[in-house]
Amino acid sequence: MNISPDEAEEALAAIQKVTDKTRRSIAGSGAYIFLIVTGIVWLVGFLSTQFLTGEIVAYIWIGISLLGTALSIPVGIRMGKRVRSPSFGPTAKRATIFWLLLAFYAVAVIAVAQPAEGKQVTMFVILFIMLGQLAMGLILSFSTTWWALPITALALTGYFLLPDFFYLWMGVLVGGGMIAFGLYIRLRW
Repeated sequence: MNISPDEAEEALAAIQKVTDKTRRSIAGSGAYIFLIVTGIVWLVGFLSTQFLTGEIVAYIWIGISLLGTALSIPVGIRMGKRVRSPSFGPTAKRATIFWLLLAFYAVAVIAVAQPAEGKQVTMFVILFIMLGQLAMGLILSFSTTWWALPITALALTGYFLLPDFFYLWMGVLVGGGMIAFGLYIRLRW
């Protein structure tokens, strides 16, 4: 099959048009908000873990997590109202059950493994969250899958190569990276 230069150019233009439309759809969906909120939670939580000690760290994590949840729920509800698919209700129910079961298994693995220190528990939690994100992306939308891979790679890199700065690494690179990527999607896509 021979394709002329003009036909090839038209095909590439059509591909670019679909790519641009997909990016605008992702940016317009509001999904970037969850990246920014999660990034802020991780940035504040991990930086406090790196630089503070004692019970205050737990209170900061609890407070910032509750605040992040309080911000995310209305956004999720608002975004959910835009979806008019009859399968959305059952899909949302299955996704909720999946995350609850994944949390149960994460707690079970942590209990069985009995990690020696907080960084190990943190890595278990991060790995389970990223595994859940990958699973949701594979089931619901490939476009939400790919970012879990670099986050996992960054977390493992910090854990194994920079153990003394792991929480700083997680806060700045991973939490800050989520914020930056969310802003990039919102402003550039």
